Amino acid sequence: MFGAAAEKLLKQAREVQDEDLQKFCTRISTLLQNKEYNNEAIESLQKLFLIVSATKYSKSLSKDVVQNLHSTLWFVKAPQPVLVLCSAILREVLPCNALTYSCEELNDMKTMNLVSGVMLAQGSTSAEVVAVCNRILKLLESRHAESQGARHLVPVLSKLLDLAPTVLNEEQINTVSKKLVDWLRYAGTVQGASLSSGGFFSPRSRQPASILEVDGAVTGDFFTVLSIGQYYTEDQWLNMHSFSMIRKWLHWYEAGGVCNSDTDERSELDSSIMSVVSASSTSSRLLPPKERLREKTFEYCNRLIEQCDRKALKKSDSELQKACLIEAVALMDLICRHDPLFVYRAFPVVKALYSRISADSGFARVLLPVAQFYLNHSELAAVDSEAVYRQLFTKVPSELYQDPMLAFEFVQFCRENSKTLRESVAIFHKSFPNLLKFLAWNTPALFPDFIELLPDLVHPDTAIEILHSLLDLPCVTASLEVQLRAVCSSVTEKLMVDQSRKVWSSAEAFLHPYYKSMFFYILRVESGTGDTIDRLSQLHEVLSDMARRPRVVQCAQTVPILLQVYFKVVTQFADGPLINQLALVILERSSLLYDIPDFKAEVQRVFSSQLMVLCKRYPALIVEQSKELLEFCGTVSNIKNKEDFFIHVVWAVGEYLSLSYDRRCTVEQITKFFEALEAVLFEMIQLRSSTGILKFSPRVITVLMTTLAKLASRSQDLIPRVSLFLSKMRPFVRSALISSLYSEDDIQEILARANELNNLLKAPNVAQLILGPSADIASPRWYKDTNASLPLTMQTISKVLQRNPGPGFPA
Repeated sequence: MFGAAAEKLLKQAREVQDEDLQKFCTRISTLLQNKEYNNEAIESLQKLFLIVSATKYSKSLSKDVVQNLHSTLWFVKAPQPVLVLCSAILREVLPCNALTYSCEELNDMKTMNLVSGVMLAQGSTSAEVVAVCNRILKLLESRHAESQGARHLVPVLSKLLDLAPTVLNEEQINTVSKKLVDWLRYAGTVQGASLSSGGFFSPRSRQPASILEVDGAVTGDFFTVLSIGQYYTEDQWLNMHSFSMIRKWLHWYEAGGVCNSDTDERSELDSSIMSVVSASSTSSRLLPPKERLREKTFEYCNRLIEQCDRKALKKSDSELQKACLIEAVALMDLICRHDPLFVYRAFPVVKALYSRISADSGFARVLLPVAQFYLNHSELAAVDSEAVYRQLFTKVPSELYQDPMLAFEFVQFCRENSKTLRESVAIFHKSFPNLLKFLAWNTPALFPDFIELLPDLVHPDTAIEILHSLLDLPCVTASLEVQLRAVCSSVTEKLMVDQSRKVWSSAEAFLHPYYKSMFFYILRVESGTGDTIDRLSQLHEVLSDMARRPRVVQCAQTVPILLQVYFKVVTQFADGPLINQLALVILERSSLLYDIPDFKAEVQRVFSSQLMVLCKRYPALIVEQSKELLEFCGTVSNIKNKEDFFIHVVWAVGEYLSLSYDRRCTVEQITKFFEALEAVLFEMIQLRSSTGILKFSPRVITVLMTTLAKLASRSQDLIPRVSLFLSKMRPFVRSALISSLYSEDDIQEILARANELNNLLKAPNVAQLILGPSADIASPRWYKDTNASLPLTMQTISKVLQRNPGPGFPA
């Protein structure tokens, strides 16, 4: 109901006409000009903000109302809601050349927050960005800044880091670093006063209450974002705001905190000495600002991890603990990357944290920054990290594939660390069946990222299994849905009564012992148990009731694109044996595909194009896999079920079954393929009763005729058989039965090809040159060298193929 109401409001806002908008703006200008900041003004500003923000197209406001919004924003005495709305509206309608901005005279920090947002939204020049930055720093350096609302400037400072991180000079960086140290470490541990106005009859003021831990205990002398209170003081707010931006600040400005020479000298020290030196914090006040901020941030993170050991009284606080753990470990990782000395202090903390959370699936998202920490620093600390990676890549995806946020972060983790994972983590290449579960369940959200990740998963040792897994990806989606349904249904009790009865649904099959091994394989955790299963057709049959489910169909639509990416990668390193295996899988799986609408046709289309790529890369494929190709080409039913793929296979045979591509090619092999294709074409053109005749596309017939002619040109004893066959095509297509099936254009196409091939075969030597050219026929030499014989050959062919003499030829 709320959604429908909100949609109605948005629709009304988008349909406001310019004339009505100008009248409305005139009314708002009058209110602002007269400083009538009443409820009517606030409601009018809210409506105007909705109008200008409800569409991606910019709404032009009158110069008068923009000027009044601008003037009101600089009027410090205006109510806060009015100032916030004016700032929001201006950010939507900017840039505007008619307005000029200056923040030099602003001293109110709340107003500075709003004005700076407008100035940055104006598409400001570097000079204006510098002006905003200088003013913010001047306000932060002012006396009693913390008590005057300095927390309102921290988000602006964070925004400046995004827009222009180089705008701060070294002195300014040190100034802010000192401020951040004070805000992070020295916030009070007593709650702030309530906002009640009191009065003559108000009770006597009470002693301020202490800040509490998440478990209700009184906090110590260290305030953090996990310290709980009903009211917060200004320095406590600054503590929380500072923690929210400290990682960004360290990322931009702390990387250069330790010079290279110093780092090199420290790296030569013994690890035990480094640990002792780093652990000493008594002299932290003597450190430079950057190093001191790093030290205090590390202490803050350590304190947060300690606080997360406490059992929270509220669920919201428990979720906050998990978020703080993620941020704390990520900050420790960043600090250790900037200064390796911290590795020896951080590793015991992170290791203890991992031991505590590894068995709890509720902390799965925390495992990602922990694994990132191990990836970056385990080698320096000489720590075995295999258990962490195995836990991450085996347990998490199989149990928590339904968590969309975890799935997204997990895939991002793999993408960002793909090089390290490929080179250093053995389980990464074996875990692709588990990673594909994320994609199978969260297809729309993760598909673009998986396009980028898939090349890193393809490895020579697992290339064939990955191909099968991609083809079975819709089955994985269906099986995951069945797994959930089976757990929630009551079929378990039925199967316990009688396991011999026939199953009627995929949920029953999932729990049936006979099908258990199939589902176990399709939902396997890691590779290595085999490329595929023998009973794949049975799996497709028991999952038939899931084939039309939206999630399954959506997943199936991505498979053809994933296959194209896969073949693009695998063909870069595939050798002859691997290409042979790929070809066999293509032939086998062209018939073994999950029956989803349009899925088979799209996959076969990809197979057709990629088979050509494989043959071009390794032409010997045709000779080495002649037995399987001969069996495929000799089956007429393959034409009916997968016509386009059949055509490409036949074309590949005609193109690459030649001595010019493989010296192992024999006349016997050519004759076997010729006889098989001849039998197929003969069966196609047999005249049967109208009830049993099948219509084949003209393309199939012409490709078969061309391939027979190519093979005959390489074994000239076969030419008379082809010529006889081609001569029969005219009576075939002109018969009453066939004429009723094909259009006149189709008939002419078949006859023209038959006539061209027949004429060409009358000159066997020419036919061999044209139908079976050498592999270097594409060389530019044949076309640029005037001494080459190709132009003369082409003229001769033209004369042979044309019934009447062509231009320039004597009769």
